Amino acid sequence: MDTVILAHNYQLPQIQDKADFVGDSLELSRKATQIKAKTIIFCGVDFMAETAAILNPDKKVVLAAGQAVCPMAQMITVKDLQELKAKHSKAAVVCYVNSSAEIKAFSDICCTSANALKVVESLVQDEIIFIPDQHLGDWVASKTKKKIILYPGFCPTHQKITDTQIKKLRKKHPQALVLVHPECNRLVRRLADQVLSTGQMIEFVRRSRNKEFIIGTELGILHQLKKQNPDKIFYPASKLAICPNMKKTTLAKLKQALETGEPVIKVDPEISQKARKAIERMLAVC
Repeated sequence: MDTVILAHNYQLPQIQDKADFVGDSLELSRKATQIKAKTIIFCGVDFMAETAAILNPDKKVVLAAGQAVCPMAQMITVKDLQELKAKHSKAAVVCYVNSSAEIKAFSDICCTSANALKVVESLVQDEIIFIPDQHLGDWVASKTKKKIILYPGFCPTHQKITDTQIKKLRKKHPQALVLVHPECNRLVRRLADQVLSTGQMIEFVRRSRNKEFIIGTELGILHQLKKQNPDKIFYPASKLAICPNMKKTTLAKLKQALETGEPVIKVDPEISQKARKAIERMLAVC
């Protein structure tokens, strides 16, 4: 079968090792536009496979774990977004890729944790409705002069990382640099040496001369960090930071997806066309 396997950094180690390409949401979005294979097997959650399907309407996209959803993406509905747009008619809508295809279709442009600030700064509007992650939006708001209108969505996994945990780890490992994901809350971000996407974390660690790091994101990233940097030490900010949906992809499910080509992810053509414009605008900026 003419197939390529894409996996997110939060997948189980054995899944990452089987993938043809491992990355964060931005890296996977870019990769999806470059694929020549006829079938894409996605090891991640629903919105990621949807994004691949939107960018590749002529290809077959399979989500290895068909029941893997993103809780954050489910926190906002089109009705919620329409109400926000009605209240702030002059604002542009910046949609984090951790959202459904339908939400993307009703947005002006998408962003990822790696490029959110750059996307916001690229817009002519001074008011920005940022959906659905309030913490990423709050981080962007701290970096821009634009007015950011937040929606109360969040990542349950990153909520498990607390400032108390960071403080304890800093005291225990004073030489370690603290790297946290922008989906963490403000108190956690303020204690960090760097606020980075997973892809940016991997690149930062690779280039850094430091030997110890406190990592504030989902535990799946530790596999790539250790694999690429065997001489460095990593301390998870929270051992509870495990996304149950990211862990639904098993070797058995991947094998089944490869053998059956199911379950296929399909997006309504009209929704797909509109959502694609928002994604392509993002890729044009970044």
